Amino acid sequence: MKSTIFFGSFAAMIFMVFGTAVPGAASAQGYPSKTIRYVVPFPPGGITDMMARTIGQKTSDAWKQAVVVDNRAGGNALIGADLVAKSSPDGYTWLAMTITHTVNATLFPQAPFSFTKDLKAVSVLGSLPMVVVVPQSLPVKSLADLTALGHKRSLNGGSSGNGTPQHLALELYRQLAGINAQHIPFKGGAPSMISLIGGELDFVITGLPECLPHIKSGKLRALAIASSARHPFIPEVQTTAELGLPSLTITSWTGLMVPSGTPKDIVARINAEVASVLKQPDTAERVRAQGFDIVANSAEAAQSFMAAEVERWGKLVREANIKAD
Repeated sequence: MKSTIFFGSFAAMIFMVFGTAVPGAASAQGYPSKTIRYVVPFPPGGITDMMARTIGQKTSDAWKQAVVVDNRAGGNALIGADLVAKSSPDGYTWLAMTITHTVNATLFPQAPFSFTKDLKAVSVLGSLPMVVVVPQSLPVKSLADLTALGHKRSLNGGSSGNGTPQHLALELYRQLAGINAQHIPFKGGAPSMISLIGGELDFVITGLPECLPHIKSGKLRALAIASSARHPFIPEVQTTAELGLPSLTITSWTGLMVPSGTPKDIVARINAEVASVLKQPDTAERVRAQGFDIVANSAEAAQSFMAAEVERWGKLVREANIKAD
């Protein structure tokens, strides 16, 4: 009897030691087994939200498990990111993140979480080209014309807020071209487009989905696309590289992150599924129609890319003395 009790106790002890030593492997086998919360730190209806809802719905269909999008806007996208960073690292809380978060790493040194330590990349889902646009009323026909005007007088350049891709692009253009430009931040991309169309701004460098309808309607004139290749939606618009400013290359992008302690095999499971979703013809068509170029890279590549973005934009934030609102 004593030996039986000892064996049982010993077996229980072995299970406690080795069974709990690999919680990630055990949890990944049955993952997912409950509702996944996909936090979008922006209001509904934006391009990041649209991508998250596409991924969420398709993943839910494949896994037969609910993926619920939770919009937590505010604080320059810090509120939603903080929620995810402090969530249980079990794969059931996702973050829809963007270039804004890599800027925030420098812009908000006192943030309640660390972007580089508390969050782990799963994948960069897609990227969006940025376009230099001016109102039709502005008497410039090319990027060279706009640059020349910016050497003669101060230009009013708009953005959707401090530290946003539009703001970074403006500062990068100002730095590379040596123009005089006053940054005017708005609370979102739509208000900046309205002011630009109304002639209150001289230019905005913004994401293609935001300006494309206005380019097509003739309300805005596209001067350049800030990428290394032309875009099929506006093939007539030359790249900044073609126009002599190859360093003025910037893409807005969205990715997927989870709390940093999430087991690698769960991260791999999520990565594989979102890559599969984005390869589906109907999903790819929908995402490209929204203006995205599909990326869907590995977790390792995404982590390296985001680290490089933190470094790149941190340098610009410091050099341009960009401050938070």
